[in-house]
Amino acid sequence: MSITSIFHPELMQENYFPKVNAYYFKQWEDYEMDYHVHKDVEIMYVINGECIVETLSESISLKKGDFILLDSNIPHRLIVGAEQPCRMLNVEFSFIERSGSFPSIREMALENTALSEFLQMNIPYLILKDPNEIYHTLKNLVLESDKKEDKQIMVHLLLSQLLIQIARMAVEDRKIKKENQQANLYVNQTIEFLHHNYDRDLKLEDIGRAVNLHPGYLHRIFKKIMNCTIMEYLSTLRMEKAKALLAHTDIPIIEISQYIGINSSQYFSQLFKRHASMTPVDFRRTFSSHVEKYRS
Repeated sequence: MSITSIFHPELMQENYFPKVNAYYFKQWEDYEMDYHVHKDVEIMYVINGECIVETLSESISLKKGDFILLDSNIPHRLIVGAEQPCRMLNVEFSFIERSGSFPSIREMALENTALSEFLQMNIPYLILKDPNEIYHTLKNLVLESDKKEDKQIMVHLLLSQLLIQIARMAVEDRKIKKENQQANLYVNQTIEFLHHNYDRDLKLEDIGRAVNLHPGYLHRIFKKIMNCTIMEYLSTLRMEKAKALLAHTDIPIIEISQYIGINSSQYFSQLFKRHASMTPVDFRRTFSSHVEKYRS
């Protein structure tokens, strides 16, 4: 009996070997493939150039060092533009019942947490960036598969090594994405809080308390995602709100700083000039003259 899906639950219940069924290097140029499926698991590795792999739900751009692992029977197609050829290495494999004493996938998963977690992900495909180890293993796998003498042990060893390497990368990639997703949530909560509270005298500690996060950590993830600090974002927000008040209300300029959470009207004028390249007085006068000109 053979298993074609890398996420088939029986791989964790019985003893199976990974088995290479096909492999080839190919230089693609100006080519658009029809949608098709493979009965085996497929790895498509970009050696040079770039290409697009389309599934029924996503268009995936791959460049040098990128690879995609497609589970069996996943519809997909390859697209390569005329201006940029793409050289690829493809390997297709499945799983067969174990014969001999070499450790099975199940036995390796019992010893390797990453492999165990990976085999239970149950995803249609996986896109990863090679940290300069996958291609080396793939090349050795192809070389051993090309040899005429008995090569089963080396092929089993290299394919098992490849799966463990990919499993570690997949688990780490999922962890990073989960952390980024959580960080994005905190940043969005912070932005919402700032938009609702910009009129208050806010400190970083107040903002961190509002989103239940340590202010130092919140500062780091906000700057990483937004490319500015929280206080820089707040300052820009306040200046934009000040512009709206100057342009659309008759609130005295000396009072506008109080509406945007700045206690000093002098400091507000300094910030506004730095932001808008003119004083609040000049901004209101300029906007009013534009409005009068438009009306006339």
